[in-house]
Amino acid sequence: MEPQISSKQTFQPSGLSEHPLFQTKAARGVCKVMCFHPHSDITLPLMSIPEIRAVIDKWAELMVELGSTYQWVQIFENKGAMMGCSNPHPHCQVWASTFLPNEPRIADQTQRDHYNCHRMPMLVEYAKLETQKKERIVVENEDWLVVVPYWAMWPFQTLLLPRRHILRLQDLSDKERDSLASIMKRLLTKYDNLFEVSFPYSMGWHGAPTGQSFLDDNCHWQLHAHYYPPLLRSATIRKFMVGYELLAQTQRDLTPEQAAERLRNLPEVHYKLKQNQPEK
Repeated sequence: MEPQISSKQTFQPSGLSEHPLFQTKAARGVCKVMCFHPHSDITLPLMSIPEIRAVIDKWAELMVELGSTYQWVQIFENKGAMMGCSNPHPHCQVWASTFLPNEPRIADQTQRDHYNCHRMPMLVEYAKLETQKKERIVVENEDWLVVVPYWAMWPFQTLLLPRRHILRLQDLSDKERDSLASIMKRLLTKYDNLFEVSFPYSMGWHGAPTGQSFLDDNCHWQLHAHYYPPLLRSATIRKFMVGYELLAQTQRDLTPEQAAERLRNLPEVHYKLKQNQPEK
């Protein structure tokens, strides 16, 4: 069954003030909810690779559709009640806006600065370095690489990167979409196997801006996805960003290398399916 979409329009009225500290601007956009599967008790790691590929194709389709109008299209998934998800049905959201939100705006400037200095996209260079070091790799295939990033804030945070320089989801080849479906299933299965629970996380795609920025020189950008899971030591113990971390600087509970090793060594057969595997 093809992923299903529902949507609504959003509008924030402008507000003018005599003081520069109190300024607002109009923001137009659209929000969509995309259901991955007709069954409410299934999640991405339990879906088949063709089913996950259908989700990826729909993501790319939405990027083209909404990107023709909006400068930023944010695809994201909040999974699990711990991440504020009130609906167990497997789904993601897509928010499109006429402006660059704060995080993409910072990412755009950071990647641009690196490219202007080194003449290479920052995340393309980073993927090559991680491939050489092999210290923080969780899973990889011919087209994709998943690492616990060197700068990770969350205990089991991961970064999903293509090996080829790619600006946006719609630029992926058929082969790259198939291998993306495969590596997503492998990663998310490892997440679930870590504490044998349907692993909560927030994830999202970042790629080059669209809309009025589509024809700009965006060669500094590299498509990538972030996974931010909150769990720390068990299915019930989570990481909290409070105190010093909230007010000063994030502190690591695990090094990126330790987290990557733990994830890397987990089986790629989902714990719920182990009983169906023949004994060796």
